[in-house]
Amino acid sequence: MRGLKLIDRFKSAQVHAFNPTDTSGGKTPRGGTVRAKLEAQIIKSFVSNSKPNKAHNSVSVAETLLPYGLPATDLLEPRLEPHLKPVDLIGSLAELYRRIEGCPSPSKKSLLLVEQYSLMRGLADPKLLRRCLRAARLQAEDVHSKVVLSAWLRFERREDELVGVSAMDCGGHVLECPKAALVNGYDPNSTFKDCHCCCGPFEVINKSMLEENECLSFEKENDVSFYIGEEEIKCVRYRMATLSTPFKAMLYGSFKESKKGNIDFSQNGISVEGMRAVEVYSRTKRLDCFSPKILVELLSFSNRFCCDEMKAACDAHLASLVVTIDDALILIEYGLEETANILLASCLQVLLRRLPNSLCRPKVMKFLCCSKTRGRFSILGSASFLLYCFLSQVAMGESMVSKMTVKLLKRLGECATENWQKALASHQLGCVLLERQEYNTAQRSFEAAVEAGHVYSMAGIARAKNKLGQQYSAYKLMCYVISEYKPAGWMHEERSLYNIGKEKDLDLSTATKMDPTLLFPYKYRAVAKMEEKQIRAAILEIDKIIGFKLSPDCLELRAWLFIALEDYGNAIRDIRVILTLEPNYMMFGEKVRGDYLIEVLSRLVQKWSQADCWMCLYEKWSSVDDVGSLAIIHQMLESDPANSVLQFRQSLLLLRLNCQKAAMRSLRLARNHSSSEHERLVYEGWILYDTGNREEALSRAEKSISIQRSFEAFFLKAYVLADTSLNPESSSSVIQLLEEALRCPSDGLRKGQALNNLGSIYVDCGNLDQAAGCYKNALDIKHTRAHQGLARVYHLRNQRKAAYDEMTQLIEKAQSKASAYEKRSEYCDDREVAKQDLDTATELDPLRTYPYRYRAAVSMDDQKENEAVEELTKALNFRPDLQMLHLRAAFYDSMGNTTSALRDCQAALCLDPNHTDTLDLYNRAHNSVIQN
Repeated sequence: MRGLKLIDRFKSAQVHAFNPTDTSGGKTPRGGTVRAKLEAQIIKSFVSNSKPNKAHNSVSVAETLLPYGLPATDLLEPRLEPHLKPVDLIGSLAELYRRIEGCPSPSKKSLLLVEQYSLMRGLADPKLLRRCLRAARLQAEDVHSKVVLSAWLRFERREDELVGVSAMDCGGHVLECPKAALVNGYDPNSTFKDCHCCCGPFEVINKSMLEENECLSFEKENDVSFYIGEEEIKCVRYRMATLSTPFKAMLYGSFKESKKGNIDFSQNGISVEGMRAVEVYSRTKRLDCFSPKILVELLSFSNRFCCDEMKAACDAHLASLVVTIDDALILIEYGLEETANILLASCLQVLLRRLPNSLCRPKVMKFLCCSKTRGRFSILGSASFLLYCFLSQVAMGESMVSKMTVKLLKRLGECATENWQKALASHQLGCVLLERQEYNTAQRSFEAAVEAGHVYSMAGIARAKNKLGQQYSAYKLMCYVISEYKPAGWMHEERSLYNIGKEKDLDLSTATKMDPTLLFPYKYRAVAKMEEKQIRAAILEIDKIIGFKLSPDCLELRAWLFIALEDYGNAIRDIRVILTLEPNYMMFGEKVRGDYLIEVLSRLVQKWSQADCWMCLYEKWSSVDDVGSLAIIHQMLESDPANSVLQFRQSLLLLRLNCQKAAMRSLRLARNHSSSEHERLVYEGWILYDTGNREEALSRAEKSISIQRSFEAFFLKAYVLADTSLNPESSSSVIQLLEEALRCPSDGLRKGQALNNLGSIYVDCGNLDQAAGCYKNALDIKHTRAHQGLARVYHLRNQRKAAYDEMTQLIEKAQSKASAYEKRSEYCDDREVAKQDLDTATELDPLRTYPYRYRAAVSMDDQKENEAVEELTKALNFRPDLQMLHLRAAFYDSMGNTTSALRDCQAALCLDPNHTDTLDLYNRAHNSVIQN
């Protein structure tokens, strides 16, 4: 790697950061040819009889590991976000809250809550998004909306990945129960109800045919006969008349049939068997003795002759027969043709609750993507938009470039009626078409989104123009956006693509200042340093974003840089973390599987035994190196992939790193691989807790304890109780549970956490000596985070210097230091020193909100009101946070700016409608406006 000549040697034309220009005739190789090439080079490099010199071998290894070259700055570009991104998110949330609160119709409110879900997609908070969907499902009135939203909720939980769980299982949640979804009407209390239906798949009712004497038991009453051809069907006149008003008019009205005993019914489109079934139903009101074919015929007959009761019965009974996808595909046609709402909903439910697998069925896709189907789905009303919104989101998650995704998004656009719906459909279609390199049509889609009011889609127009060779036009468009609208980080980031030299650097610097969470500026600066042969500086640059926002593409870039430095150990670490986040991740511009690259790199580093891994894991855990810990666990799982304990540890680390989606996947794997019933119950309990079902989580913990006392079961129960409410009585219970947990076998990693939690409870109860003992015991087993708890104890004892020193020790030991600097600032006697610590915390992790709130409060104390508001605004521009919104609203209220205070309260309540302090402030401000 002398002089890093490889940078020039392996430059390649790329569209995205790591996407070389396709030279394979439109087909991207998925590892076969590349794997063979790498294997041949590895064999040549490592099995050669000759012994090349170090420099030559270095270049050979690097050539092997960098077959597609390092990324180039002129080919990097950020990803367009495929969701709604308003210029003023806080204003949009506030306005939406007002509309939700003022909406009297549950069904309309349900749609508003889906709009809220779409607005909040950019916040990437699964719990917040799930709450929006739950609220939308609660407000839904019609069965079609209920079916879509309950399936959507279930999809977000990914329960299909749990071994032994059927697609149509209820799971105990009314809002997700398949049977509850098929009941029309609004139930405001359903969110508080547990479902006790214990329903598995809908069972096909398969009772024996009615005994013939039962069918003929009323033979003496027969006083009218219907003829179909030569066949006679004897009926009871008054019973047939009760089927519908038309039959009553025919049999008892002024029609000639009312005087006849024999009626020719041959021209009414019903078979002999169908008419006999009508006669049986007229007397017994039962349908369980008929085949689906006859039931479909009865359904059609009911429509023609307005037999509402029989139609409803047929509709419900046919719905109960839909079990498989094949059943659904057959019966959904009849549901549409005969406007059988329950049948149609049941068929859709079977298809939706098997997503994404059902999308792989050609017949399913042909049906859903067909433009004629979309027209026939007008029977669904507003639920048709919900349906295609859900389907297109799933499709985009599976593939952004498939024809299926394009077709579903086109159907979504056809269903859109409101501006936000049109904007969402058009913008998402534009993103997909841009990925498919269909730039002209992508531009038209983005223009349609802009016309519907979505300013962010102008970035899509600019991107498409640039791809079509109109770089200056793209630059002018972004200049217009920056001048006409409230400036945002993404605007400068986008303009930087069409800028050069110092102006480009200035745009990127401004983008980072406005929104430090944007990935692209860090990646660009890192690659620019790499091109200047400053690889270690490039790594430091990309470390800035990885330090607080774990992203596969940033980790991949850092892995490339480590390979260029021949630091294969750290490169392997980063690739392992990537595969923990996305198990199927493809490296080198989607050319090489990550796991194969690990296999190649592993030949260049020392091999570790499982015991070595455990020792290293303790070391990483102790040094608060969560990324390193993830890599070690991934390595351990390679040799023991079914180890549920390791998968559970993995999920804890991922949650700490705010990677909730990956954490839930690890939890599901832990549950699936659990070796005992009591262990499985614990992991199910954590899944339930993390999805907001605390009572059920508590129930799982108690059931696990009843089977076998274990550390994890007691710890789960204590954790859930502590999070629910901490009064003196519950605190005592939590302490007892944690002490029970510590008596059970476990390893030092978990016992350290339990001791740390126990210390926190003791502090809350005022038992400082016991708390200090817990923290010291935790430190004895190298649970480094206990320094923070011990510092808190010293602070409460008015030993501020000892507290400060304790946090200094944590800073010295920890790899992740932002929270330690933040906490140490509380123990500084000097305000300037505290501010320095908080500034360092913000620099390391700009997502932490306390430093902004502290600096704002200090400015407010100094009567610098505008500076206080500006400090909070700076953070709120890229991270709408409940606490910061509440604090800024309070500042505005004290400044007499009631309008701004109301807006911030409304935005905060959109994030959490039950936040007591904000509700109080909102009501006071609202009453003040009314009085004035």
